[in-house]
Amino acid sequence: MTAPAPPLTDFIAGLPKVELHVHHVGSASPATVAALAARHADSTPVPSDPDALASYFTFTDFAHFIEVYLSVVDLIRDPEDVSKLTYDIAADLSRQNVRYAELTLTPFSSITRGIPAEAFCEAVEDARRRAAADFGIELRWCFDIPGEAGIPSADVTLDVALRVRPDGLVSFGLGGPEHGVPRSMFARHFAAARAAGLHSVPHAGESAGPESVWAALDVLGAERIGHGIAAARDGRLLRHLAERQIALEVCPTSNVCTRSVQSLAEHPLPALVAAGVPVTINSDDPPMFSTSLTAEYAVAAQLLGLDAARVADLARAGVRASFLDDAGKRRILDEIDGYATSRLGAEPN
Repeated sequence: MTAPAPPLTDFIAGLPKVELHVHHVGSASPATVAALAARHADSTPVPSDPDALASYFTFTDFAHFIEVYLSVVDLIRDPEDVSKLTYDIAADLSRQNVRYAELTLTPFSSITRGIPAEAFCEAVEDARRRAAADFGIELRWCFDIPGEAGIPSADVTLDVALRVRPDGLVSFGLGGPEHGVPRSMFARHFAAARAAGLHSVPHAGESAGPESVWAALDVLGAERIGHGIAAARDGRLLRHLAERQIALEVCPTSNVCTRSVQSLAEHPLPALVAAGVPVTINSDDPPMFSTSLTAEYAVAAQLLGLDAARVADLARAGVRASFLDDAGKRRILDEIDGYATSRLGAEPN
């Protein structure tokens, strides 16, 4: 007799996973944010009481989210803050059985607050090495342009990426608001980053429409798209993404919290999957949205009507869309296969 399938939430919790769209500062735990707020209370409205952060992290719209996010950015003042934050994020991810993560860093924000580029990179690399040794998790970096800060921020981000270039750096991104910040502003920066061997992973189609995704593809040479959910409103774009197997980094709870989507019931994830677009499931800024990668997998499973075997397929899709080397991908895929076989009693497809 076949053993009964394990509860889906338990299966997701133990499932080996990768995280491809998670922000550095946005991953600071309530305890970390509160401690930093208490330490740097001179210039921030962020509460130093962890229990008060839930209210503080309630957003009226995407612009308000950016405002709150930047207030937390202001708490990261020195390399020690950077290293501790990075290491703590790795610890939290490892507790969710995340084996590999591409963490989005915004060096410009730290550099403008007085941390030298070299010290910033040294701090995250130190945390990366310690996390690998202590937790068995591999971290890689996406250097992200904060679009709201314009061309000067792009110049600094590109300079750090090419001149300092920490060992963990694999990709070049663009975040912040889309309205009023055309993707084309940063075409030369992405061209230079791609010429240097970095992958292109800009945000697009989160708070703006399908035209933002087209611009990311056509102008910035995007290989994956951060969010990209607006693609569901453009049939031609859906076909383009499906034919070229360009993955979207989907973050369902984030999209609702920033009011990019009105409710989970209205989330376009099912439409994207139905169109054959590759999707990965991610957490974006998990403590700010009271979520986790494990919780986002559960949300995706509900939206898509997945059983445990198909949730494992979702984890495999994340691995395949990552910028990990082939040997690293094979290692994690084998681990997912072994886990699924041991829990479900069937060989993977």
